[in-house]
This record gives sequence, structure tokens and C-alpha cells, in this order.
Amino acid sequence: MGVKDRESYDTTACCAQAVIVTPIPDKIEERWKLMLTDCFFRSLSHLADFSELLGLKDYMGVMMFITFAERVVPVSDQRVHVTEELFDGVEVVVYQPKLQGGDTELRRAVIYLHGGGWCLGSARMGPYDLLARQMVIDLNSVVVSVEYRLAPEHHFPVPYEDVYRVVKHFLQRVVLAQYTVDPGRIAVSGDSAGGNLAAAVSQQLQQDPEQHLQLKVQALLYPVLQALDLNTPSYQQNQNMPILPRTLMVRFWSEYFTSDKTFFRAMMTNTHNSPESAALLKFVNWSAFLPESYRGKYNYSAPVVALSAGGAGSDGPSRSIADPRASPLLVPDAALRSLPKAYVLTCEYDVLRDDGVMYAARLRRAGVEVTHEHYASGFHGALMFTVWPTDFLIGRTMTENFIKWLQHNL
Repeated sequence: MGVKDRESYDTTACCAQAVIVTPIPDKIEERWKLMLTDCFFRSLSHLADFSELLGLKDYMGVMMFITFAERVVPVSDQRVHVTEELFDGVEVVVYQPKLQGGDTELRRAVIYLHGGGWCLGSARMGPYDLLARQMVIDLNSVVVSVEYRLAPEHHFPVPYEDVYRVVKHFLQRVVLAQYTVDPGRIAVSGDSAGGNLAAAVSQQLQQDPEQHLQLKVQALLYPVLQALDLNTPSYQQNQNMPILPRTLMVRFWSEYFTSDKTFFRAMMTNTHNSPESAALLKFVNWSAFLPESYRGKYNYSAPVVALSAGGAGSDGPSRSIADPRASPLLVPDAALRSLPKAYVLTCEYDVLRDDGVMYAARLRRAGVEVTHEHYASGFHGALMFTVWPTDFLIGRTMTENFIKWLQHNL
């Protein structure tokens, strides 16, 4: 079988997997609504696979339909003033409370990073716009929603660097004064890939000798935190779960690093680690960091170490997966000790569950104050399902609890 034939076979296999009907666990509420929602996502994924196979449009180009379909124009309303600006050359949407006469009180601020696997999503999507407005109203805060550049057009580290530049720009006293923000009450937060970026930025700021102002808290919502072991118990248990099946998460990871399909195949079989990244596997050894209740029936087996992971040389994606800016879970305990107070949200029915659980455990062990909120009936992406017709009760509950934590800790 030639390379082209093999790629066609792999794509067809992914297409076949996309239409597998997986029973939705009884613990998940509003199961039929989730099944119908997931049917749309899987159908679009199926279409994207075939489009790429036929050479019409690449996979992520088709999947961007979700982003475009939910796009809104952020505008001011009676309570929230909205502006679209550039922070150090990066697009942001800034939400502020509308000033009342004589109001000079310093406010909280939340820098929010949207999810979408570094390849999809936008600060201008309806659910993110709604979340930002709710934070402004409930917290009397300024919200900076970042429109970082996306892969595969902009591979790692570009999305991370965009976010870091925004945070550094905002954490200047002259900028904070412009938005009437209290320098001691600033948070960074994000969901999924946005949670990854939030965790990475929190770590790197602590190591920046030129950075004097620091974040007060970090709030990570079902974050993705490591690319070394893609066979954790949650990856295995939830490999065909709604919204984010394992195949899609692996594709997000591979597209974040490279457009080389051989690396995607290596990641699918968990044989993508090089000797360099293998030295860091101790930081994601789930047999050491996961409580027994999360390990379930699964037994730990260290990922295979390959001399070459799908054409990835010393400067390729195998090096990138070992970079803590991409995989924040890989830093040693000493680098965790000075991090800000953390909120970590995880969902039982999510391939990323164990990333968040392990990070919460390691932060606690390093002496960081952590609130770990686990939803036993939760699924990936639930926070974004708050707008009709895909509005879920659990999404509203997650949002309320997340904002309540910020009210008490920021």
C-alpha cells in the first residue's frame, strides 16, 4: 500500500469511526438533546474527512463552519460597553461595565481565552460573548477576550505567543489605569485549549524576570494539559463520547504542531514520543497522580518511545510536545510552587478529565491553593452550551459555579 493509499485508508477509517453510535451514559442529563447535538458534530466531522480526502478543503477548514455559524458582532448594550481593540498587535474584545456618574472604584479583570483545540473557535462566538457579559455584570469586572491566531495556519507556538503578548500588555499599570482595573485582582481563564493557554501563561509569567505585576488567580475549565500520553483512563473510557471523541482531540493536537499526517498517525497509536519527551513522562504518570476512583479498570502502560515520530526531527513536533508552553503538566514541582490560586473544572465524560485531575493533584502537592470542581455527569464543552437550541442545564450550572468562585477569590 502506497503512502497516498495509506492516507486515504486512514481518512476513511476516521470517517467510519465518526458515525459510530455510542450509547450516552445514563448519568448525563438531557441525553436526547446531547445525542442530537453530537449527531450534528459527527456529521460535520464526517463531511470534513471526505472533503479532505477528495482534496476539496482541509478538515479544519470545514469544521470552522461551527465557528462561523455562532459568530456574532460584539456590541454595547445598556449595561456593558464593548470595544474591539489591538493589544500589542493582537485582536481582543474588551467588555466593561458602563460607568455610572462619579464611579471611580477599581475593578476586577478577567483575561479569557476561548477553546476550540487551537484550530477552531473565536472570542466573537455567541456563547463566549454571553459569558463575557455575564462576568462583567456579576463581577463588576473588565473582561478581555482574546482573538489569538489559529492552527493549522499558525502552528505552535503562535497561539500561545499571541496570548502571552496580550497578557503582558494588559499587565502594565498605565493600561490597567486606562480600564480602571485593580492591579491585584486580575485572573486568566479559559476552557479546553483556552485552559491550556491560561495554564501555560500563568507558569511563564512567574518565570519572566521583567514581569512585576502578577495574576491573582487562574481558572482552568476542562483544560487540555499534556500531549505525551493520549491513553490515560479518560482517553480510553471516553474515546467515543459526544463532542470531543479521542480521534478529534488527537487531531487537534497534531494540527497544533504540524500538518504532517504521519505525526497524526503516530499520536493515534500513542507512539509519538521521542527520547527527549519520554524523559518527562514521569510528570504524566497517571498511576501516581490519579486517585483510584479515576483509574477504574485501566492499568498503566508507559507510552512507546520511538526514535522518530512520524517525520518529527529534533526541531519538529516531538520537541514541541515536550515544551511546557504546549504541555503545562510537564513542569517540575518547583515551577508550580509560586503559581496563583487555581480553579480546575473537570467532567467525567471527557477525554481531558485526567489532565485536569492530575494538574490539580500536582498543584496541591506543590502547595498551591486549588479548588477542583468535578462534574460526575459532565461532558466536554458543556459551558458553551448555554444558547438555544443547544442550551443544557449543566452548562448554566457550570457557569454559575465558575463565576461564584471568581466572586469569592478574585
